[in-house]
Formats: sequence, C-alpha cells, structure tokens
Amino acid sequence: MWVWGLFIVFILICLALDLGVFNRDAHVIRSKEAGIWTAVWVSIALAFSGVIYWLFSAEMVENPTGLTPDNAVLKYITGYLIELSLSIDNVFVIAVIFSSFAIPQKFQHRVLFWGILGAIIFRALMIIFGVALINKFDWIVYVFGAFLLFTAFKMFKSDDADFDPKDSFIFKNIKKIFPVTTETDGANFFMHIDGKRLATPLFIALIVIELTDILFALDSIPAILAITADPFIVFTSNILAILGLRSMYFLISRMLSKFRYINYSLVIILAFVGLKMIFSHTIEIPEWLSLLVIIVSLGGGILASVLINSEENEEEIIDQ
Repeated sequence: MWVWGLFIVFILICLALDLGVFNRDAHVIRSKEAGIWTAVWVSIALAFSGVIYWLFSAEMVENPTGLTPDNAVLKYITGYLIELSLSIDNVFVIAVIFSSFAIPQKFQHRVLFWGILGAIIFRALMIIFGVALINKFDWIVYVFGAFLLFTAFKMFKSDDADFDPKDSFIFKNIKKIFPVTTETDGANFFMHIDGKRLATPLFIALIVIELTDILFALDSIPAILAITADPFIVFTSNILAILGLRSMYFLISRMLSKFRYINYSLVIILAFVGLKMIFSHTIEIPEWLSLLVIIVSLGGGILASVLINSEENEEEIIDQ
C-alpha cells in the first residue's frame, strides 16, 4: 500500500505546484504554454512506464493478474493512450460549458483544476468498484463490453453541436439547490449580493464539468478494464491521463473545428475494446494489436481531418 501512498502524494505535489506556483496568478493560457505543459505531462506519464517496470520486476506492488514486467508496461501504455484519446471528447464538452456560462479565459484554468481534483476522487472510487466487480463476477465483462458498444453507437449517431449545458438535467437541478447569479466576482465561486450568498457562473461550470466527467468515466473505466484488471495500472494510467487533460484542453480547444473527424476515431476505439471484452474468454487479443488499433485510429482521424479540410479550402479558393 505504501506504493499507492507515494503515487497519491506525488499527484498532490504536482497539483499544488500547478495551482500554487506555476499558475498562482490567473492568466490566459496561450497555445505555446499549453503545448509545453502537454509535453511535460505526457513525458511524465511515459516515463512512469519505467517505474511500472521496476515495481513489477522487484515485486513491490501487488500483482493479482500475474503480469510480467514487460506485459505490465505494455498494458500501462495502452491504457494510458485509451484514456488520453477518450479525453478528447471531454475537451469539446468543456469548451461548450465554458462558452455557455461565459467563463473568462483567465479563470478557466482554476475551474479545471478543481474539476480534475474532484474527478481523481470519483474515478478512484469507480476503479475500485469496477475492478472488484470484474474479479468477483466473470460475466460482468460482457455487460461492460455491451455498454461500450452501445456508447460507440451513440457517439456515432449523436451531434455534439446540439449539447447545451443550460438545458441539461444537471444545470436545472443545481439551480434548485444553489441561488445563482450571472455575474462573476474574479476567480470566486461564490459572491454576496444584498446579504445573499450566490453561486457564480464559475461554480456552476465547475459542478457541470464535475458531473459530466462522471458520465464520461462510465465509458473510460470499462474501456481500460478491457486492457487489464490490475488496479494499480488502471489507477495510475487513468489519473496521469486526467492530469494532462487541462493543458490538452487549452492546446486543442481552439482547434476543435479542424479535427472534426476525430470523433470517428473514438467510435472505433470504443467499439474495439467493447468487442475485446465480449470475446475476452474465447479470443486472446495481444496487447500490441490493441496499441496498434488505438494509434492507427487516432492517426487516421487526425489525418482525415487535415486532408479533407485542405481539400475543402482549396475548393473554396477555386470557387472564389
């Protein structure tokens, strides 16, 4: 358990440095700064694969699924890439939430910081629950697999452009609990008007993001459990992917329109891991193939977005 404790302490130190040192003063996160921090978080996550190898080699962490050090590293990297790729869908939703509640850009990092801190706690509980279910009931993998296939189908048929946080069930019920104001008071989540304590748009956006992330976790947790049921690998890969979500948001949120086909990549990934879970007791799919499917799917979505956008731009120029 001390290994888990050290990892959690490491995460808390990173978060404290992030908010208390590097982002102490509220400011607009530019693309260059976001790119640097994205590279930092991805580098930390990939470097952690060396820690995974060492821990499993020295048998310093419980190994309930009997993984070899090499296989543990492969499953960790595959799980991390799955979580990172599924986070792209979160980015679009977060951008819509911020736009809907008119959150100033310089305060968006603060909202995301507290949102991700809460997401870590909720996902830890969901991971523990999910791993316990899989270890106790073999048949639950079929339920998870079918759920992922259903999610992939919904994602394929849905139009994210129709999402409006102010019309959501979550927002309507928040208004019943907290008195709400449309005014902002700097980076404060609450303000006092005429002796009343009112929730600012920053707090409303935070709660909506928090609860929306729980819904996303219902997809991402089963997806990584399709790769491994080892709790330490599931937890570390998931949390490190979440930590990189903030900088990734500021990096790619301004470029979402350019990557409009990336959603199809996520559909393929979810469908693949869903099928993998359903056939897990009859067909053994090697981890390198899972990793290849993820990389090719993401690369194909990005390439299609870039090429098709270029062709459309050329056609517009010709028409003019």
